[in-house]
Amino acid sequence: MDAKASSELSDGIDAPRWMFWKRRRYIVVLMAFLGCLVMYAMRVAMSIAVILGIGLGLTTVLTLLTPLSAYGGVSWLIVNRILQGMAQGVALPCLHGIWSKWAPPSERSRMVLISLVGMFAGTILAMLVTGAVSKRWNWESAFYIFGVIGCVWFVAFFLMIRPTPEQDRFISKAEKEFIMKSLGNVEGQSDGIKHPWKGILTSKPVYAILVSGFCQSWGFYNMLTQLPSFLKDALHFDVEHSGSIAALPYLGMGLMLNVSGYIADWFQIKGILTTTQARRYFNCGSFLVQATLTIIGAAILRSIPTITCLTLAVSMGAFAWSGYIVNHLDLSPKSAGVLMGIGNSASTIAGIIAPAVTGLLTSNKAPDEWRVVFYITAGIHLVGMVAYWCWASGELQPWSIEVQERERVRGEGTGGEKQFERNLSVVDLEGGLKSKY
Repeated sequence: MDAKASSELSDGIDAPRWMFWKRRRYIVVLMAFLGCLVMYAMRVAMSIAVILGIGLGLTTVLTLLTPLSAYGGVSWLIVNRILQGMAQGVALPCLHGIWSKWAPPSERSRMVLISLVGMFAGTILAMLVTGAVSKRWNWESAFYIFGVIGCVWFVAFFLMIRPTPEQDRFISKAEKEFIMKSLGNVEGQSDGIKHPWKGILTSKPVYAILVSGFCQSWGFYNMLTQLPSFLKDALHFDVEHSGSIAALPYLGMGLMLNVSGYIADWFQIKGILTTTQARRYFNCGSFLVQATLTIIGAAILRSIPTITCLTLAVSMGAFAWSGYIVNHLDLSPKSAGVLMGIGNSASTIAGIIAPAVTGLLTSNKAPDEWRVVFYITAGIHLVGMVAYWCWASGELQPWSIEVQERERVRGEGTGGEKQFERNLSVVDLEGGLKSKY
């Protein structure tokens, strides 16, 4: 079912949307937001079903052990950080697995992106808290604080959240039916999934996501790790002020994620854009604006104009997230976690390579060297824009589990078709409200 058709269904809850506690799916969003916040707070302090909880639970334990690891020597600290990275690696793929069961198409973009705002909230929180408590008490305090917060979240998550609406004992019958009808799910469906690896690995829309994730992360992680150095080397800011200024782009992106998710859903609900058009326009438009602003900021290379351009460029990345980050759920909801895992690997590779390349290019810390860095970043965004425009899709793919299940049921003959009619009643997995099969 598409977003427009999904929006025409009622969840049976007589309460305004801002009363989020009335809807279980919004409680899931809140817990996902807090999970991302805790994850990034623990991560920055150093520089969803059952696996999400286990992953962050393990990270929490490792965070509490970080001071002990540091006293044990640099080797133990490195091992600890590697294990934390491995544990946190499950988070985003597992979140997509949760959204494939909880997020109606009409609310898909906003639910995904609101939860990811926690990443930026956690980053900013860690920057503020770590410095303050380290100065007041000692450097170990921040790790203990975030470790305890992680433990509280871990317990709350397992007490409150279930993998699917069907397993949630607190959800109302009407809301459960609304979510399941929107997603084309039926009671008692098996969780056993065999992912179509051949279809995934030969799919152009999948590669559109991979390329976009790589290109967006190149600029994102480059800014995240190198912006303070740029402010110091090229614009001559002192260390005390460069840290707070470097946080501005990520504050802007965190705020824009809330806006971009709602706008993307709104365009689809109103029938102004199809899902494919929404993903393509938001993603490619964002890349074009980011490239333009980056080039302008690098060409001018003066404090206020350049910082403004870079802040706006990073903030506009939120609209790209309304494209490729949510896109996995469009192609095949049941494989969304796997697709996110593959895409996040490409993004992580960019996050490793980009700062290293920047370090090599700016060995003399000259302004002209930083111009080259930003021009390269802009060019990479333009590559991502072209690739996504040519290959992207917002439709269920022929290789998707959902389409294969539908074809298999139809192939069983008349009896199978009648059962299919009963199961999906008002749902067409590819096109909204069903009129005829």
